[in-house]
Amino acid sequence: MSLFRKIFGSGHDDSDEESQSEYNSPKPSNLPVDEQFTFNFKKNGGKFIYCENLNEVKEQFENILEENDWFEKEVLCYESKLFHLLDENRLPYQSVTQPTFLFASCENLIADEGSVLFSSNQIRQNRAEQLPDNIVILATTSQILESKSDGLRMIKKKYVKEFPTNITTIKYFEKAKEEDFLTYGSCYKNLYLLLLEDL
Repeated sequence: MSLFRKIFGSGHDDSDEESQSEYNSPKPSNLPVDEQFTFNFKKNGGKFIYCENLNEVKEQFENILEENDWFEKEVLCYESKLFHLLDENRLPYQSVTQPTFLFASCENLIADEGSVLFSSNQIRQNRAEQLPDNIVILATTSQILESKSDGLRMIKKKYVKEFPTNITTIKYFEKAKEEDFLTYGSCYKNLYLLLLEDL
């Protein structure tokens, strides 16, 4: 999807970003939901990696491991559908005691906050501060929703019988340079988002 190529850029638009100030950058509320999520997620310090197919997901996942020297490190992962990526890279995820990062999917991506919505299906009963400082998320473009209430509505619709618990969002992906009352007491995580095109 060329729209995401435009949003994520090809790595050559640094000069454009530097020339924009917070006053002349586009207002996220006027943007389509996918662009709004991108704008707010980047503003919160999140790292995007857009993938057109599963081969790109595998390649980019390996790039993250290499960039951070996470090969042979323990991983916290509760979802069997993700185990194959860990097995392919020989990453231990069973009976781990000191995981370097969490590898998970998510319930939804929330555009108006640029946050990631989790439930007990991805993080069990762990609170945000109990999770590793580093997180790698695999999500799809169809999971982008406008607001948290849309996300909660989608969870209610998706899980008719076994409603998940511990529904929470993570919104801050880098330490705030200046803490204010909005960020006070919040837990920030170094978060990579592997966003797979499925629309």
